[in-house]
Amino acid sequence: MSKTTIPTAGLADAAVTTAKITDANITTDKIADDAVTAAKATGLGISEVDNWRLSSSFTSDATPITGWERNDTQFDKIGTGLTHSSGTFSFPSTGIYLITVIFKNSFNGDSRYCEGEIMVTSDNSSYSVRATNSQNIKQTDSTTPVSSSTSCIIDVTNTTNVKFQIRMLVEDNGTTTSGSSTANITHFTSIRLGDT
Repeated sequence: MSKTTIPTAGLADAAVTTAKITDANITTDKIADDAVTAAKATGLGISEVDNWRLSSSFTSDATPITGWERNDTQFDKIGTGLTHSSGTFSFPSTGIYLITVIFKNSFNGDSRYCEGEIMVTSDNSSYSVRATNSQNIKQTDSTTPVSSSTSCIIDVTNTTNVKFQIRMLVEDNGTTTSGSSTANITHFTSIRLGDT
């Protein structure tokens, strides 16, 4: 007995259920090239990745750190990318974002803390600490370097109101936070993980 192909236009909405459709019935080869459009694929995969670095070193505190530049060494962002103004970062679209920051500090003495923090606002005004990490420096050379990292996940429900800043607090004003315009020393990565 030969099988008859029934066009989908001739099927009632209730005639085909997920129970009748299995992976074995519909393979990639059976899906037309134009059947999956960009609009239908929204939310699949990673749509936003960005990487920024401190372009030059500074000493003392920075609330927030302002000397950021987008990585331009063998890197290109995915998607639109973050926007930056005077140390404040805005998101290109709503979603769940992972922010991971790496800090490098150095000092020619002992310092009880070098504290890097991610500050977040949900009202485009009041910032609070969402992630923090602290490293102390015990001098072992003329200038002793240390590094630390911190991260947080931010639910960006509104791109006008939800923003973040990164700051550095140090015990001794002579403590350096290291940066470079050709390599990632103090830097951070932003990845959009999915929809909010």
